[in-house]
Amino acid sequence: MKKLFFVLIVLTFSLSMTNAQASKDGWAFGVDFVSPRLFGDIAAENIDFGGRVLLQKNLSERAALRFSFDYLMFTGQNAVAPIKFTNNTMKFGLGAVYNFLPCEEFNPYVGMGGGILYYTVKNAAAVKDGSYFGELTADFYFGGTYNFSEDWFLKVELSENTVSTDKLDGIKAAQGGLFGGSLDSYTSLGVGLLYYFDRGTTSTYCDELAKGITANIDYTKIEDIVRKYATTPANVDYNKIEDIVKKNTPAMGKEKVITSGNWVLVGVNFESGKSNLSSESYPVLVNAVQVLLSNPDMKVEVQGHTDNIGSDSFNKKLSEQRAETVKRFLVAKGVAASKLSTVGVGSSNPVSDNKTAEGRSLNRRIEFKVLGK
Repeated sequence: MKKLFFVLIVLTFSLSMTNAQASKDGWAFGVDFVSPRLFGDIAAENIDFGGRVLLQKNLSERAALRFSFDYLMFTGQNAVAPIKFTNNTMKFGLGAVYNFLPCEEFNPYVGMGGGILYYTVKNAAAVKDGSYFGELTADFYFGGTYNFSEDWFLKVELSENTVSTDKLDGIKAAQGGLFGGSLDSYTSLGVGLLYYFDRGTTSTYCDELAKGITANIDYTKIEDIVRKYATTPANVDYNKIEDIVKKNTPAMGKEKVITSGNWVLVGVNFESGKSNLSSESYPVLVNAVQVLLSNPDMKVEVQGHTDNIGSDSFNKKLSEQRAETVKRFLVAKGVAASKLSTVGVGSSNPVSDNKTAEGRSLNRRIEFKVLGK
Protein backbone atom coordinates (compact mmCIF):
# COMPACT_ATOMS: atom_id res chain seq x y z
CA MET A 1 0.00 0.00 0.00
CA LYS A 2 2.81 2.42 0.86
CA LYS A 3 4.34 1.75 -2.55
CA LEU A 4 1.11 2.72 -4.31
CA PHE A 5 0.93 6.02 -2.42
CA PHE A 6 4.58 6.70 -3.24
CA VAL A 7 4.03 6.05 -6.96
CA LEU A 8 1.13 8.50 -7.13
CA ILE A 9 3.08 11.17 -5.26
CA VAL A 10 6.01 10.80 -7.67
CA LEU A 11 3.67 11.06 -10.64
CA THR A 12 2.16 14.24 -9.22
CA PHE A 13 5.49 16.04 -9.06
CA SER A 14 7.38 14.55 -12.00
CA LEU A 15 5.00 14.97 -14.95
CA SER A 16 5.40 18.15 -16.99
CA MET A 17 2.95 20.98 -16.35
CA THR A 18 2.01 23.19 -19.29
CA ASN A 19 -1.10 25.28 -19.75
CA ALA A 20 -4.29 23.45 -20.70
CA GLN A 21 -7.89 24.52 -21.06
CA ALA A 22 -10.18 23.83 -18.10
CA SER A 23 -13.82 22.85 -18.43
CA LYS A 24 -16.30 25.12 -16.66
CA ASP A 25 -19.52 23.10 -16.89
CA GLY A 26 -18.77 20.28 -19.32
CA TRP A 27 -19.55 16.56 -19.27
CA ALA A 28 -16.99 13.75 -19.29
CA PHE A 29 -17.20 9.97 -19.59
CA GLY A 30 -14.59 7.66 -18.07
CA VAL A 31 -13.60 4.01 -18.11
CA ASP A 32 -11.17 2.50 -15.55
CA PHE A 33 -9.47 -0.83 -15.14
CA VAL A 34 -9.57 -1.50 -11.38
CA SER A 35 -7.61 -3.74 -9.05
CA PRO A 36 -9.36 -3.93 -5.65
CA ARG A 37 -8.07 -5.33 -2.37
CA LEU A 38 -10.36 -6.44 0.46
CA PHE A 39 -9.23 -5.60 4.00
CA GLY A 40 -11.06 -8.28 5.95
CA ASP A 41 -10.68 -11.49 7.83
CA ILE A 42 -9.95 -13.95 5.02
CA ALA A 43 -6.63 -15.78 5.37
CA ALA A 44 -5.13 -14.81 2.01
CA GLU A 45 -6.39 -12.81 -0.93
CA ASN A 46 -5.65 -13.19 -4.62
CA ILE A 47 -4.88 -10.30 -6.99
CA ASP A 48 -8.40 -9.20 -7.93
CA PHE A 49 -9.70 -7.27 -10.90
CA GLY A 50 -12.70 -5.18 -11.83
CA GLY A 51 -13.85 -2.20 -13.80
CA ARG A 52 -15.50 1.19 -13.47
CA VAL A 53 -17.48 3.50 -15.72
CA LEU A 54 -18.25 7.05 -14.65
CA LEU A 55 -20.05 10.18 -15.77
CA GLN A 56 -18.65 13.49 -14.56
CA LYS A 57 -20.35 16.91 -14.54
CA ASN A 58 -18.17 19.95 -13.93
CA LEU A 59 -19.72 22.56 -11.62
CA SER A 60 -16.73 24.89 -12.05
CA GLU A 61 -13.14 24.62 -13.25
CA ARG A 62 -12.16 23.09 -9.90
CA ALA A 63 -15.28 21.29 -8.65
CA ALA A 64 -17.21 18.42 -10.22
CA LEU A 65 -19.83 15.79 -9.42
CA ARG A 66 -19.43 12.26 -10.66
CA PHE A 67 -21.68 9.24 -10.97
CA SER A 68 -20.02 5.83 -11.11
CA PHE A 69 -20.71 2.15 -11.50
CA ASP A 70 -18.13 -0.39 -10.29
CA TYR A 71 -17.88 -4.12 -10.79
CA LEU A 72 -15.44 -5.72 -8.34
CA MET A 73 -14.45 -9.34 -7.80
CA PHE A 74 -12.80 -10.43 -4.56
CA THR A 75 -11.30 -13.90 -4.18
CA GLY A 76 -9.16 -15.50 -1.48
CA GLN A 77 -8.58 -18.29 0.97
CA ASN A 78 -11.30 -18.75 3.55
CA ALA A 79 -9.85 -18.34 7.03
CA VAL A 80 -11.95 -21.14 8.51
CA ALA A 81 -12.12 -23.82 5.83
CA PRO A 82 -9.54 -24.45 3.05
CA ILE A 83 -11.90 -23.42 0.28
CA LYS A 84 -11.91 -20.49 -2.11
CA PHE A 85 -13.99 -17.51 -0.97
CA THR A 86 -15.52 -15.29 -3.72
CA ASN A 87 -17.42 -12.03 -3.66
CA ASN A 88 -18.86 -10.36 -6.77
CA THR A 89 -19.81 -6.76 -6.04
CA MET A 90 -21.64 -4.10 -7.98
CA LYS A 91 -21.53 -0.55 -6.64
CA PHE A 92 -23.50 2.55 -7.62
CA GLY A 93 -21.64 5.64 -6.44
CA LEU A 94 -22.00 9.40 -6.20
CA GLY A 95 -19.09 11.67 -5.32
CA ALA A 96 -17.56 15.14 -5.44
CA VAL A 97 -14.17 15.97 -6.95
CA TYR A 98 -11.86 18.92 -6.31
CA ASN A 99 -9.18 19.69 -8.94
CA PHE A 100 -5.97 21.33 -7.71
CA LEU A 101 -4.43 22.32 -11.08
CA PRO A 102 -7.24 22.44 -13.67
CA CYS A 103 -5.16 24.54 -16.09
CA GLU A 104 -2.19 22.18 -16.21
CA GLU A 105 -1.56 19.05 -18.27
CA PHE A 106 -1.27 17.05 -15.06
CA ASN A 107 -4.04 17.78 -12.57
CA PRO A 108 -4.04 16.11 -9.13
CA TYR A 109 -7.42 15.84 -7.45
CA VAL A 110 -9.15 14.55 -4.32
CA GLY A 111 -12.72 13.40 -3.84
CA MET A 112 -15.20 11.92 -1.45
CA GLY A 113 -18.62 10.38 -1.69
CA GLY A 114 -20.62 7.26 -1.07
CA GLY A 115 -22.22 4.28 -2.73
CA ILE A 116 -24.75 1.50 -2.42
CA LEU A 117 -23.75 -2.15 -2.89
CA TYR A 118 -25.23 -5.27 -4.38
CA TYR A 119 -22.97 -8.30 -3.78
CA THR A 120 -22.99 -12.07 -3.82
CA VAL A 121 -20.79 -14.16 -1.50
CA LYS A 122 -19.87 -17.81 -1.93
CA ASN A 123 -18.04 -20.17 0.43
CA ALA A 124 -18.31 -17.68 3.27
CA ALA A 125 -17.06 -18.80 6.66
CA ALA A 126 -19.63 -17.15 8.94
CA VAL A 127 -22.17 -15.54 6.65
CA LYS A 128 -24.91 -17.25 4.74
CA ASP A 129 -24.00 -17.64 1.07
CA GLY A 130 -26.23 -15.55 -1.14
CA SER A 131 -26.89 -12.04 -2.45
CA TYR A 132 -27.13 -8.87 -0.39
CA PHE A 133 -28.34 -5.39 -1.33
CA GLY A 134 -28.44 -2.06 0.46
CA GLU A 135 -25.09 -1.89 2.24
CA LEU A 136 -23.51 1.57 2.00
CA THR A 137 -19.95 2.77 1.51
CA ALA A 138 -18.07 5.88 2.54
CA ASP A 139 -15.45 6.64 -0.10
CA PHE A 140 -12.32 8.77 -0.17
CA TYR A 141 -10.07 8.92 -3.23
CA PHE A 142 -7.24 10.87 -4.76
CA GLY A 143 -5.45 10.70 -8.08
CA GLY A 144 -4.54 12.68 -11.15
CA THR A 145 -5.41 13.21 -14.80
CA TYR A 146 -2.94 13.81 -17.61
CA ASN A 147 -4.23 15.73 -20.66
CA PHE A 148 -2.51 14.03 -23.62
CA SER A 149 -4.99 15.19 -26.28
CA GLU A 150 -7.52 18.00 -26.62
CA ASP A 151 -10.42 16.21 -24.91
CA TRP A 152 -8.70 13.02 -23.68
CA PHE A 153 -7.15 12.45 -20.26
CA LEU A 154 -5.19 9.56 -18.77
CA LYS A 155 -6.52 8.90 -15.26
CA VAL A 156 -4.94 7.24 -12.19
CA GLU A 157 -6.83 6.93 -8.91
CA LEU A 158 -6.42 5.27 -5.52
CA SER A 159 -9.47 4.97 -3.26
CA GLU A 160 -10.36 3.75 0.22
CA ASN A 161 -13.91 2.53 0.79
CA THR A 162 -15.42 1.69 4.17
CA VAL A 163 -18.51 -0.53 4.11
CA SER A 164 -21.41 -0.33 6.55
CA THR A 165 -21.22 -4.05 7.29
CA ASP A 166 -18.93 -6.82 8.48
CA LYS A 167 -20.35 -9.33 5.99
CA LEU A 168 -18.51 -8.32 2.82
CA ASP A 169 -15.60 -10.69 3.53
CA GLY A 170 -17.92 -13.51 4.60
CA ILE A 171 -16.71 -13.44 8.21
CA LYS A 172 -18.09 -11.59 11.19
CA ALA A 173 -15.11 -10.76 13.35
CA ALA A 174 -13.76 -8.01 15.50
CA GLN A 175 -11.31 -6.71 12.89
CA GLY A 176 -12.32 -5.89 9.36
CA GLY A 177 -11.48 -2.33 8.30
CA LEU A 178 -8.34 -0.83 6.89
CA PHE A 179 -8.02 1.31 10.02
CA GLY A 180 -9.29 -1.40 12.37
CA GLY A 181 -12.75 -1.61 13.88
CA SER A 182 -15.56 -3.98 13.08
CA LEU A 183 -16.49 -2.75 9.57
CA ASP A 184 -15.02 -4.15 6.38
CA SER A 185 -13.25 -1.95 3.86
CA TYR A 186 -11.41 -2.25 0.60
CA THR A 187 -9.05 -0.18 -1.52
CA SER A 188 -8.90 0.01 -5.28
CA LEU A 189 -6.29 1.22 -7.74
CA GLY A 190 -7.78 2.35 -11.04
CA VAL A 191 -6.13 3.30 -14.33
CA GLY A 192 -8.18 4.49 -17.27
CA LEU A 193 -9.29 7.23 -19.64
CA LEU A 194 -11.50 10.30 -19.24
CA TYR A 195 -13.10 11.86 -22.32
CA TYR A 196 -14.89 15.24 -22.43
CA PHE A 197 -17.69 14.74 -24.94
CA ASP A 198 -19.11 18.19 -24.08
CA ARG A 199 -16.81 21.00 -22.99
CA GLY A 200 -19.78 23.22 -22.12
CA THR A 201 -19.43 26.99 -21.82
CA THR A 202 -16.03 28.30 -22.88
CA SER A 203 -13.97 29.05 -19.77
CA THR A 204 -11.67 32.06 -19.35
CA TYR A 205 -10.40 30.81 -15.99
CA CYS A 206 -7.02 29.68 -17.30
CA ASP A 207 -6.55 32.88 -19.31
CA GLU A 208 -7.20 35.00 -16.22
CA LEU A 209 -4.90 32.80 -14.16
CA ALA A 210 -2.15 33.12 -16.76
CA LYS A 211 -2.35 36.92 -16.53
CA GLY A 212 -1.23 36.68 -12.95
CA ILE A 213 1.95 34.77 -13.81
CA THR A 214 2.95 36.35 -17.13
CA ALA A 215 4.55 39.72 -17.60
CA ASN A 216 2.19 42.47 -18.79
CA ILE A 217 3.85 45.84 -19.30
CA ASP A 218 1.68 48.69 -18.02
CA TYR A 219 3.22 51.72 -19.70
CA THR A 220 0.82 54.12 -18.01
CA LYS A 221 1.89 52.88 -14.60
CA ILE A 222 5.57 53.20 -15.56
CA GLU A 223 4.96 56.77 -16.67
CA ASP A 224 3.25 57.59 -13.36
CA ILE A 225 6.19 56.13 -11.41
CA VAL A 226 8.71 58.15 -13.44
CA ARG A 227 6.77 61.36 -12.87
CA LYS A 228 6.40 60.66 -9.14
CA TYR A 229 10.08 60.01 -8.40
CA ALA A 230 11.89 62.12 -11.00
CA THR A 231 13.91 65.03 -9.54
CA THR A 232 12.65 67.24 -12.36
CA PRO A 233 9.28 67.07 -14.10
CA ALA A 234 9.25 64.23 -16.61
CA ASN A 235 6.88 63.93 -19.55
CA VAL A 236 6.46 61.22 -22.13
CA ASP A 237 6.59 62.81 -25.58
CA TYR A 238 4.13 60.73 -27.59
CA ASN A 239 4.51 63.06 -30.60
CA LYS A 240 8.20 62.17 -30.69
CA ILE A 241 7.32 58.47 -30.59
CA GLU A 242 4.99 58.99 -33.55
CA ASP A 243 7.70 60.88 -35.43
CA ILE A 244 10.05 57.92 -34.94
CA VAL A 245 7.40 55.53 -36.27
CA LYS A 246 6.79 57.79 -39.29
CA LYS A 247 10.50 58.15 -39.95
CA ASN A 248 11.07 54.40 -39.95
CA THR A 249 7.95 53.54 -41.97
CA PRO A 250 8.64 53.07 -45.71
CA ALA A 251 7.01 55.61 -47.98
CA MET A 252 3.59 54.40 -49.05
CA GLY A 253 2.36 55.98 -52.21
CA LYS A 254 -1.01 55.29 -53.82
CA GLU A 255 0.42 52.50 -55.88
CA LYS A 256 1.36 50.50 -52.76
CA VAL A 257 -1.98 50.71 -50.96
CA ILE A 258 -4.54 47.91 -50.84
CA THR A 259 -7.47 49.01 -52.98
CA SER A 260 -9.84 46.10 -52.28
CA GLY A 261 -10.49 43.40 -49.73
CA ASN A 262 -9.67 43.52 -46.04
CA TRP A 263 -6.62 45.01 -44.39
CA VAL A 264 -5.91 43.34 -41.02
CA LEU A 265 -4.21 45.62 -38.50
CA VAL A 266 -1.87 43.05 -36.99
CA GLY A 267 -1.02 44.15 -33.45
CA VAL A 268 -4.21 46.09 -32.75
CA ASN A 269 -5.77 43.80 -30.17
CA PHE A 270 -7.91 44.15 -27.07
CA GLU A 271 -8.26 42.54 -23.70
CA SER A 272 -11.16 40.13 -23.27
CA GLY A 273 -14.44 42.01 -22.77
CA LYS A 274 -12.88 45.49 -23.25
CA SER A 275 -12.75 48.11 -26.00
CA ASN A 276 -9.83 50.27 -24.85
CA LEU A 277 -6.67 50.13 -26.93
CA SER A 278 -3.59 48.34 -25.63
CA SER A 279 -0.29 50.22 -25.56
CA GLU A 280 1.21 48.13 -28.37
CA SER A 281 -1.65 49.15 -30.68
CA TYR A 282 -0.55 52.79 -31.06
CA PRO A 283 2.49 52.32 -33.35
CA VAL A 284 0.36 50.17 -35.68
CA LEU A 285 -2.42 52.78 -35.79
CA VAL A 286 0.10 55.58 -36.37
CA ASN A 287 1.30 53.67 -39.40
CA ALA A 288 -2.31 53.28 -40.57
CA VAL A 289 -2.81 57.04 -40.20
CA GLN A 290 0.17 57.65 -42.47
CA VAL A 291 -1.31 55.41 -45.15
CA LEU A 292 -4.74 57.00 -44.96
CA LEU A 293 -3.34 60.56 -45.01
CA SER A 294 -1.22 59.65 -48.02
CA ASN A 295 -4.36 58.49 -49.82
CA PRO A 296 -7.02 61.08 -48.94
CA ASP A 297 -9.52 59.67 -51.45
CA MET A 298 -9.59 56.23 -49.85
CA LYS A 299 -12.75 55.23 -47.98
CA VAL A 300 -12.44 52.59 -45.27
CA GLU A 301 -14.89 50.60 -43.20
CA VAL A 302 -13.43 49.93 -39.74
CA GLN A 303 -14.55 46.47 -38.64
CA GLY A 304 -14.45 45.37 -35.00
CA HIS A 305 -14.16 41.68 -34.10
CA THR A 306 -14.38 39.65 -30.86
CA ASP A 307 -13.68 36.12 -29.67
CA ASN A 308 -16.58 33.81 -28.79
CA ILE A 309 -16.67 34.53 -25.05
CA GLY A 310 -20.10 35.91 -24.15
CA SER A 311 -23.45 36.12 -25.90
CA ASP A 312 -23.88 37.14 -29.54
CA SER A 313 -25.61 40.38 -28.55
CA PHE A 314 -22.83 41.31 -26.13
CA ASN A 315 -20.09 40.55 -28.68
CA LYS A 316 -21.93 42.52 -31.36
CA LYS A 317 -22.07 45.62 -29.16
CA LEU A 318 -18.47 45.15 -27.97
CA SER A 319 -17.15 44.87 -31.53
CA GLU A 320 -18.98 48.09 -32.47
CA GLN A 321 -17.35 49.86 -29.52
CA ARG A 322 -13.91 48.64 -30.62
CA ALA A 323 -14.44 49.93 -34.13
CA GLU A 324 -15.58 53.32 -32.78
CA THR A 325 -12.48 53.50 -30.53
CA VAL A 326 -10.19 53.07 -33.54
CA LYS A 327 -12.17 55.58 -35.62
CA ARG A 328 -11.86 58.22 -32.89
CA PHE A 329 -8.09 57.70 -32.81
CA LEU A 330 -7.79 58.04 -36.60
CA VAL A 331 -9.93 61.19 -36.67
CA ALA A 332 -7.92 62.71 -33.80
CA LYS A 333 -4.78 62.22 -35.92
CA GLY A 334 -6.19 64.06 -38.92
CA VAL A 335 -8.06 61.43 -40.97
CA ALA A 336 -11.34 62.82 -42.32
CA ALA A 337 -14.31 61.32 -40.47
CA SER A 338 -16.31 61.28 -43.72
CA LYS A 339 -13.86 58.72 -45.10
CA LEU A 340 -14.45 56.31 -42.23
CA SER A 341 -17.40 54.12 -41.31
CA THR A 342 -17.66 51.51 -38.57
CA VAL A 343 -19.32 48.13 -38.14
CA GLY A 344 -19.31 45.48 -35.45
CA VAL A 345 -18.97 41.90 -36.67
CA GLY A 346 -18.95 40.23 -33.25
CA SER A 347 -17.53 36.70 -33.16
CA SER A 348 -18.97 35.61 -36.51
CA ASN A 349 -15.70 35.74 -38.48
CA PRO A 350 -12.79 34.26 -36.46
CA VAL A 351 -9.32 33.98 -37.95
CA SER A 352 -8.05 31.54 -35.34
CA ASP A 353 -9.23 28.77 -33.03
CA ASN A 354 -11.34 30.09 -30.13
CA LYS A 355 -10.46 26.99 -28.07
CA THR A 356 -7.03 28.39 -27.20
CA ALA A 357 -6.05 31.60 -25.41
CA GLU A 358 -3.73 32.57 -28.28
CA GLY A 359 -6.47 32.02 -30.84
CA ARG A 360 -8.99 34.11 -28.92
CA SER A 361 -6.43 36.90 -28.60
CA LEU A 362 -5.99 37.00 -32.39
CA ASN A 363 -9.74 37.08 -32.91
CA ARG A 364 -10.08 40.26 -30.79
CA ARG A 365 -8.92 42.43 -33.67
CA ILE A 366 -9.57 45.32 -36.07
CA GLU A 367 -9.79 45.04 -39.85
CA PHE A 368 -10.03 47.75 -42.50
CA LYS A 369 -12.28 47.03 -45.46
CA VAL A 370 -11.25 49.23 -48.37
CA LEU A 371 -14.40 50.59 -50.01
CA GLY A 372 -12.65 52.41 -52.81
CA LYS A 373 -12.34 56.11 -53.61
